[in-house]
Amino acid sequence: MAINVARDRLRGGRLACVAAAALGVAIASAPEVYAQTARAADKSDTSTRKWDATAPGRIEPRTQEVRLGASTAGRIAEVRVKTNDKVFSGELLVRLDDEEALARVAAAEARVAGAERARDEQRRKGPADLRRAEDDVADAVKAVALAWSRLDAVSVPHEGAAPAVEDAVLGGARSALARAQDELRQKQDILRKAKDDAGLPTKEESDVSAARADLMLAQAELQKTRIRSPIDGTALQVRARAGEMVVPSPEQWLVLLGDVSGLAVRAELDEHDFAKVRVGQRAVVRAYAFPDREFEGRVRSIAHYVGPGRLGAQGPQRNKMSDVDVAEVVVDITDAGPLAVGMQADVYFSAESAGQQQGMR
Repeated sequence: MAINVARDRLRGGRLACVAAAALGVAIASAPEVYAQTARAADKSDTSTRKWDATAPGRIEPRTQEVRLGASTAGRIAEVRVKTNDKVFSGELLVRLDDEEALARVAAAEARVAGAERARDEQRRKGPADLRRAEDDVADAVKAVALAWSRLDAVSVPHEGAAPAVEDAVLGGARSALARAQDELRQKQDILRKAKDDAGLPTKEESDVSAARADLMLAQAELQKTRIRSPIDGTALQVRARAGEMVVPSPEQWLVLLGDVSGLAVRAELDEHDFAKVRVGQRAVVRAYAFPDREFEGRVRSIAHYVGPGRLGAQGPQRNKMSDVDVAEVVVDITDAGPLAVGMQADVYFSAESAGQQQGMR
């Protein structure tokens, strides 16, 4: 009997030790389990919040992207821009082979000079005001062409030149071009008035007018060999390569431009969520490249057209065509930080501010 009692006490003591050890392990591991749970909650913050709607999209410049292509077939002779270069409106970015175009301009100028000499040799009394107005327009056209050439020449960076000096020279060339264009418009107005006041032109005057029209056409064809920036912005991508042949085609663009001083997301909103989003509504943007970061935004515009989506559905089918009709929504990003144009992103539209934006669409 005494032996059995001793065994029971020993067994009870061992069980108590095991229980105490287990309790100690549980107490010690509790903070770590809590920390892991908290970290998981932080990472799923966006998914656990209540949102009115979500939409997939892509990041783009706030002023949209501009794709520049060739307006005439030819061989690329010179590429004057690189990716990430800052460009200004009117800057020459790509030049096509222009030998033939320059020759046509020279021939047209010669025809104009010959027609003007023939007209001046006529001793018949004619409308002197009209001839003078035509001459002034012709001179103004030449001045504009010369101003474009000077702008193209100074827009090429010169090694060793101070940035302030280059900016001053460039600014002067742009101002000179603007003045020449204004002068041309004024002379054209005067010519129109002179034509209204004059009678029928003589044959020599008609020849001069025809020759000058041919010259303007030749100069326009020459300008087609120049691909210029229509905006102040940044070269986001440059496909043009010297020596390549190009043709006018929407698919064969050569330079992609955009103003990246501000970024936005162009998202596709499911038509079932159309009534849940308003202009001015707060939104949160999460880019695939930065899944742990959120970027604040505001809805700038909502298209009043619903049609097939181009981005595809969210999730595994994101890049495939979807049969869900969508409306295009543009969201301005408040602080884009490291985001880049073209990145995929999802937009979460805040439920808190939706009710406050009624009637703003």
